[in-house]
Amino acid sequence: MAVIGKIRKRSGLLVVVIGVALAAFVLGDFATGGGGRPEMNVGSIDGEDISIQDFNLRYEQNVNAQQQQQGNRLTQDEMFRVRENTWNQMVEEMIMGKEYEALGLKVTPEELFDQIQGSNPHPAVIQNFTNPETGQFDRGLVLNYLQNLSQMPQASKDQWLIFERYVKEDRLRTKYQNLITKAHYLPTALAKANHENKNTKAEAELLSVRYTTVPDSLAVPSEADFKKFYEENKKSYDRPAMRDIEFVAFEVKPSKKDNDAAREFVNSLKAEFEVTDNVAGFVNANSDTRYDSSWKSNTEVAVALETVMFESEPGFVYGPYLDQEAYRLARLVDVNYRPDSVKASHILLAYTGAMRSEQSRTKAAAQQLADSLLAVAKKSPAKLMELAVQFSDDGSVAQNSGDLGWFRDGQMVPQFNQYVIDNEVGSIGLVETDFGYHIIQVTGKKEPQKKVRIAEIVHHVTPSTQTYQDVFAEASRFASATKTREDFDNNIADQNLNKRLAPNLRTNSNRITGMDNPRQIVRWAFDEKTSVNDVSDIFDLDNMYVIAVLTKATEKGIASLDDIREMIEPQVKNRKKGDYLVQKMNELGKDWDRIIAELNGEKQTVPDLSFDSRTITGFGQESQVIGTLFTMQEGQISEPIAGNAAAFIIKLNKLSAAPETDNYDRIRRDYSVAFANSVRNNAAFRALEKESDIEDNRLLFY
Repeated sequence: MAVIGKIRKRSGLLVVVIGVALAAFVLGDFATGGGGRPEMNVGSIDGEDISIQDFNLRYEQNVNAQQQQQGNRLTQDEMFRVRENTWNQMVEEMIMGKEYEALGLKVTPEELFDQIQGSNPHPAVIQNFTNPETGQFDRGLVLNYLQNLSQMPQASKDQWLIFERYVKEDRLRTKYQNLITKAHYLPTALAKANHENKNTKAEAELLSVRYTTVPDSLAVPSEADFKKFYEENKKSYDRPAMRDIEFVAFEVKPSKKDNDAAREFVNSLKAEFEVTDNVAGFVNANSDTRYDSSWKSNTEVAVALETVMFESEPGFVYGPYLDQEAYRLARLVDVNYRPDSVKASHILLAYTGAMRSEQSRTKAAAQQLADSLLAVAKKSPAKLMELAVQFSDDGSVAQNSGDLGWFRDGQMVPQFNQYVIDNEVGSIGLVETDFGYHIIQVTGKKEPQKKVRIAEIVHHVTPSTQTYQDVFAEASRFASATKTREDFDNNIADQNLNKRLAPNLRTNSNRITGMDNPRQIVRWAFDEKTSVNDVSDIFDLDNMYVIAVLTKATEKGIASLDDIREMIEPQVKNRKKGDYLVQKMNELGKDWDRIIAELNGEKQTVPDLSFDSRTITGFGQESQVIGTLFTMQEGQISEPIAGNAAAFIIKLNKLSAAPETDNYDRIRRDYSVAFANSVRNNAAFRALEKESDIEDNRLLFY
C-alpha cells in the first residue's frame, strides 16, 4: 500500500519521466540508425556466452529459493547479493564443467541411484531419512518417499529435483577434490629441508637504527627512486576498473504542510477507533503497520504510553502523538498478568514448503516423525535433548542441543509462545508453526507481571506530490545551470550546498553512503560515453534527486605511478633512509658504540630465531635480515643491511643444528592436511578462474 501511495503521489513526475525516456529512446534509435544489435549476453567464459535469458532464469530460481528460506520478500540489497551469487555460481559451473569434462569425471545414473537408495548413501540423504526409533538411516523411508512423489504438490517435486541435483553436484565436486588431494606428495628432501628450517636455531646480536629516528629532510627520494620502486613492485598494484564521483543530493523531506496533513488524517480516525469492535481490522485498514497482538510490559512500550496505558481501562485511546516521524493513535485492548520470561527446549521437524526449510520430506512424513518422537519424549523426558541433537532441523541445535534457554514473552512465533505460556513447567506437547512441527518441553517460567496489549494506528509523515515537485524543481534549476565541472563546483558554493564524494567505485558497487540502490549512478559512471568531468542528468533515487560529476576514471590493469605515488611514498622514503643509514654505518666503521651514540641505535640479543621465522620481535617482517643471518658463520658480523623498519648490523653468536631424524611422517601429514584444506576451500577453482578469459557485461543490464 505504501508503494502504491508513493506512486500516486508522484504521478505528475512519472508522466514527465516517461516522456523524456520515450524521447531518448526514439532519438537514440535515430542516432544508431536503427540497425544496432543490442548486447544480449550478460557475459562469457572462455568464449562461451551466458545469455541474459539464462542468467535471469537462474537468478529468479535463486531469488525464489532465498525467499522460501527466509519466509519474506527480499530487500534491494539482498536481491543484489543474490544476483552477485548467481553470477559467481554460473562462472564456477562453466569453468569447472569444462575441467570435469576434460578429466572424464561424471556421475552416472547408476551412481546417483546408489547415492540416494544404496547401502552407503550421500550424507544429505542419511540426514533426511533417519528412523527416529533406531537412529539409523532407513532405506525404506527413501523408497516410500519416492513412491509417493508423483502424488505430491509440484513444489515438493521441484524441491526433490533441487535436492537430487545437489547430491549429484556434491558427488562430482568430491571426486574432483579427491583426485587432487590424493595426488599430493612431499619428497623426503623437501620434508628434511622443512624440518631443518623450523628447528635450526640461531642466537644473534642485533644493532639497529630505526627509520623513525631519521628526519625526512635527510632522505628526500628523487623521481628516480619512485620509478625504481614502482618498476620493482608494480605487479602488486594490479587493480580493477574504478571511478570517482562527486555529487550533490536534493533530499525530499516532508514539509510543514505534509506534517499538518498527516496529523489531521490520524485525528480524523480517533472517534471511530474509540468505538470499533473490530480493532485489528480497523488498524490493518488504516495503519502503515499491521496490528500487533503481542503483550508488553511497562519497559517495552513507548515512553509516551508508559503511564497512560498502565493506569487506564481497556478501550482507552491516546493520541495523536508524534513518534519516530509518524503520527500515532494507541488504544488499550487488554490487560493481563503474564511471565516476563519463559524457558523451553524443543525439536523442530521441518518439511517441504515450511518457512526457511531445506527439508525434502513431506508434511505428512514430518507429522508422523513428530508423533513418534513425542511419544518417546513423553515416556522419557530426559531424552528430549538427545533426540534434538539427532533429529532437530533448528540450525542452532549443534550449539544448544535444543535448549532455547530463557526468552521473552512474545519472542517466539505465536503458537510456540502461547503453548509455553499456557502450560506448566515440565509439560511436553506438539505444536505446528510456519516453521514445521515443534515438540516442546516447558522448562522454566518467571513470576507473572502486569502486561498490556495495545493497538496502534501508525501514519508516517511522508512528502506530498507538491513537495516532490518543489524539490525536483530545485534540482532542475541546479542541473540546468550546471553544464561543466566548474559550474558544478561554483553552483554548489554559491547555493551553500553540501558536495559529497564517492571514491573508488567498482562495476559491482551497490553502496554509496547516504543513498539507497545507487546502481543507476554506478552504471552512468562506467558508461563508455561518460568522460571525466562530465556532469550527469538528474538521478531519481526515490527519496532524493542527485546530480553527479565524474572526477576520475581508472581502467582495469596496473596502476600508474602517479595514481599510487602517495600510497608508496612511505616505503620509498624508508628505502632512502635505509641507504642513508647504511652509508652512515660504514662511515662510522661499523663501530657499534658510535652508531648507538650518534645515530640513536639500539642493541639487543635475539635468542631463538629459525630460518622459517617471518618476523623479528619489535620490528615486524625482516626477511632479508633473517635470510642473511643463516648464511653466516658463528662469530661473523654482517655488513649493514637496509631492512623494512630499520637498518641492521647482525652478529651470529651461535647456530644450533636441528636434531637428526629420519621420520618425516608428521611433516608430510601436516602438509597434506593443509593442502587438502586449501583444495576444499576452492583453491583449484580460484586458480582456474584466474587463467580464464571472463567477460562480464552485467553493467549493461543491472
